[in-house]
Amino acid sequence: MQHNKVLILDFGSQYTQLIARRVRELNIYSEIHPFNKIPTDLRDYNAVILSGSPVSVRSDEVLHPDLSNIRGEKPILAVCYGAQYLAHFSGGEVAESNTREYGRANLGYIKENEDFFENIHEGSQVWMSHSDTIKQLPERGVLLASTEDVENAAFKIEGEDTYAIQFHPEVYHSTDGHQLLHNFLIKIAGVKQDWTPQSFVEETVEGLKTKLGNDKVVLGLSGGVDSSVAAMLLHKAIGKNLYCIFVNNGLLRKNEFEDVLHQYEGMGLNVKGVDASARFLNALAGKSDPEEKRKIIGRVFIEVFDDEAHLIQDVKWLAQGTIYPDVIESVSATGGPSATIKSHHNVGGLPDFMKLEVVEPLKSLFKDEVRRVGASMNMDAMLLGRHPFPGPGLAIRILGDLTPEKVRILQEVDAIFINNLRSWNLYDKVWQAGAMLLPVNSVGVMGDERTYEKCVALRAVESTDGMTADWVNLPYEFLQKTSNEIINKVKGVNRVVYDISSKPPATIEWE
Repeated sequence: MQHNKVLILDFGSQYTQLIARRVRELNIYSEIHPFNKIPTDLRDYNAVILSGSPVSVRSDEVLHPDLSNIRGEKPILAVCYGAQYLAHFSGGEVAESNTREYGRANLGYIKENEDFFENIHEGSQVWMSHSDTIKQLPERGVLLASTEDVENAAFKIEGEDTYAIQFHPEVYHSTDGHQLLHNFLIKIAGVKQDWTPQSFVEETVEGLKTKLGNDKVVLGLSGGVDSSVAAMLLHKAIGKNLYCIFVNNGLLRKNEFEDVLHQYEGMGLNVKGVDASARFLNALAGKSDPEEKRKIIGRVFIEVFDDEAHLIQDVKWLAQGTIYPDVIESVSATGGPSATIKSHHNVGGLPDFMKLEVVEPLKSLFKDEVRRVGASMNMDAMLLGRHPFPGPGLAIRILGDLTPEKVRILQEVDAIFINNLRSWNLYDKVWQAGAMLLPVNSVGVMGDERTYEKCVALRAVESTDGMTADWVNLPYEFLQKTSNEIINKVKGVNRVVYDISSKPPATIEWE
């Protein structure tokens, strides 16, 4: 089936992925491409969205897309930088703003009888994020909406299905953003809403059957959502020709190796559990740098995985649970180098000695879509609702060097924290939670005796995609009970703290 598609041209905005996700929420397939790498064949794209950007159209670094095959040919929605670009290079004027145009604003004027603003009324809250402003509309520009501080908040180009807005409809703070995208894509551009989890499963399974035939595929299961959903799609396509390997690196949660293997047994998957915990912990002994720990874990995992793959005759493919954000983040929108915050795991290819082709059935999906696809295959809700867990496991939640004793302590602490979240019905209200073992000891008193033991930090955040996150305001009674239980039951810990940092400026994990 050939889906209607929306092309999103990325100019480096922090919100570009949100645009794609909002479009997908309308059951419309969207793709992100850098502004300077526009697909040569545009026939399959029914509309185009231009993203925002940290760059000014007035600067020497202005980003110039080639819109010659798009303007007047495809419906266009230009957001923020896109709107300024259309104005600046089409006879209008963009200047530095005299007022602060960041944050919440309200539409004070909306042109009547415009399909673009159907069911959106004056007073609607929008989100601004720019330092430049459009002083004069471009040639054939028609004003559609204003706010108190931004006269040209929205406009259209007469004679084209080209619309431009200074605000960001993709962020939650724009209360009618979903309606505006609906108006543009469905009412104006006529895009069909045919992108559903069920259609994805059917088309992906058929595609995998054609691509893989009778070939054997090996997949590294992690126990998480992405690898599990990828496994089920492959299982539907090739059955017993899928060989799943679940490696215990000694850095999983308490009893996770046994629990996850048991869970997979009921899914009909061909799974082999490999306990390589000693091998990983020996390689990590004495290492404290977080990036070095990540690289060691990645290297040893590939070695263990390669050893196991060689035991299966005639394997031709390696399956990975790569998802769309992994793919997007590996490409710089501006063509320059992207800053590395921490090394990624799925993107970047395989070592030369692993002579396997790669198959990635989820590489077009966002995390929330992966969960919906899993649900459409009747996968266990508890598995699909699992919090994200870092690939390096507890290694990056133990600050400093690792020892088996430190792993034991953190496993016990983490188990109490997560189990209490579940028993208090808080687990599903949290996007990700975990405990960190800090590299400090502190003085305490237990039974009239002085102690000098470890401090642990609890972390719980709410988020939609992990790109930004805020700490969860857990009940004091919950924190009190959990802290008391940890200190009373986990030997070696005498202090518990709660992390109230948001991302940014902090990250979700501590390393």
